[in-house]
Amino acid sequence: MVPSSQTAMIEFQGQYLKTVWYNLMAKVALYSETHPDSEVKGILIFLHSSLDPYHSKGGEKGSAGGLLQAVYLDHFLPEWLVREPDNPYLAVLAPLVPESERLCQEAPKLWQTIQQASVAPEIRGSLSELLVFWFFEHFKSFTKKQIWAMLHILTPLQETRAYQEIFAEGEARGEARGKAKSLKHLLTRRFGLVPDWATSRIEGTTIDQLDAWLDGVLDAKSITDLLGSGPH
Repeated sequence: MVPSSQTAMIEFQGQYLKTVWYNLMAKVALYSETHPDSEVKGILIFLHSSLDPYHSKGGEKGSAGGLLQAVYLDHFLPEWLVREPDNPYLAVLAPLVPESERLCQEAPKLWQTIQQASVAPEIRGSLSELLVFWFFEHFKSFTKKQIWAMLHILTPLQETRAYQEIFAEGEARGEARGKAKSLKHLLTRRFGLVPDWATSRIEGTTIDQLDAWLDGVLDAKSITDLLGSGPH
């Protein structure tokens, strides 16, 4: 039978793990069983080749009849950065290239590449955070002030408006998820299995509404008494 579609299962590997290939192979096999009409390929993206247990033993980049493939960022990222110097999604990966002296010199340009990119504010904020994170990972002995000075950041990232908005939004989402989980747990204890429509309503509402439902859950006579009627 000729596959009607193609699917790529991609994993990013940032640490050494002996079983990484077996884990991916198992996922590819499981997906293939449940999607027999799809041609599935597994791709492992390694920060550098030394994290690949097969490569460190002199193995090839692919295995299992070409169903699995390795990609090593340290092999092609330097050339890619030269080819697309204004790409913000590449700039954020520049600290993965192990050339510390050159990286220090190019740090301000990398920062400005992200700040001047034509992307949504929330994406720019996320890329900025990632760039700073990778710089801390690359220069482990540097202080925050040293990293900010190297990037020519006049205001620490945590004090910028974009960062604060993103952090506040993420904090609110986390609070909502926690309250929704608590409400579902209480409803299950009181009334048994929570129906799908109720779960969707709980997970899609506001924090204020969740607070109101949590206040009334002990007095409610049923799930519909608390949340309203379900779909007809």
